[in-house]
Amino acid sequence: MPSNKAKGSRAERELLELFTKNGWKAARVAGSGTNDNTFCDLIAGKMKRKGVAIEAKSSKKSIIYISKGQINDFVTFANVMGLRAIIAVRFNREGWLFLEPKYLVETGKYWGVSLKLAKEKGKRFGQFFE
Repeated sequence: MPSNKAKGSRAERELLELFTKNGWKAARVAGSGTNDNTFCDLIAGKMKRKGVAIEAKSSKKSIIYISKGQINDFVTFANVMGLRAIIAVRFNREGWLFLEPKYLVETGKYWGVSLKLAKEKGKRFGQFFE
């Protein structure tokens, strides 16, 4: 059974490939999720488009929780770097959906995104980035 870190890395590589196949230049951020000085999972850009910082989350469950601190650091980092902050979520057998952090729902100590919310507010790659 792969570790959560291995699953997360696999999801990030899959996302990197999705950007690359669609004509974007993208890079995984080394050490993302392992220390306090990495604030996103991927950075991507395309000519004549605003660059994006991506926080990627995948889950078998129907809701994904992300700590408020992590989201605050992520959004601040994106703003400082002049990038658009984007949350990429993947639920089992649903593919990737992309949404802005403003759509996350407060759940106490965490921000949450349910499969239902992701389907309502999120968009597929081609809808979001083209």
